[in-house]
Amino acid sequence: MRNSNNPRKLPAPQARELLATLKARFEKHSERHPEEKWEEIEGKLMRQPAKLASLLEMEESGGEPDVVGRDPRTGDHLFFDCSAETPRGRTSLCYDRAGLDSRKEHKPANSAMDLAETMGIELLSEDQYRMLQGLGEFDLKTSSWVLTPPDVRKRGGALYGECRYGRVFVGHNGAQSYYGARGFRGSLRV
Repeated sequence: MRNSNNPRKLPAPQARELLATLKARFEKHSERHPEEKWEEIEGKLMRQPAKLASLLEMEESGGEPDVVGRDPRTGDHLFFDCSAETPRGRTSLCYDRAGLDSRKEHKPANSAMDLAETMGIELLSEDQYRMLQGLGEFDLKTSSWVLTPPDVRKRGGALYGECRYGRVFVGHNGAQSYYGARGFRGSLRV
């Protein structure tokens, strides 16, 4: 439960528990971030409670967020959802609000873009998705919506990524489509 005085700030015990979970994952998967130090990242998170709250939402929805590197331009640390399959708490979603609104029947509860905004995160871009796949094999049985370029979206489409046969594929569907095995992976800058 979040702090009622600031909905984007976690109560201290919950923050400590989340930081312990993130640290354990960081240490277990050091190959994802060989140059990074946990103490620096933890310090940044303690100064940005809204980011910690977003990481909790990523964690609670099955994303298993972890540091995957640093943006060389800004120095920001990058957290991506690193669950083996698309986060289980973020499936059966249309791509965006326009896709959701265009459905006449059997509408899902939400869209990937709207849920990401609510969580304070962004969908992985196609480049970020490929970067993640370079760190391991993800989405072997599922797929994940990825940030779709405006020219594709303008034509009604949306992109998703998956890994099959040892290769990363980026495909397309109508933005109004949704599947139980498709969700989205998020990114967060800290």
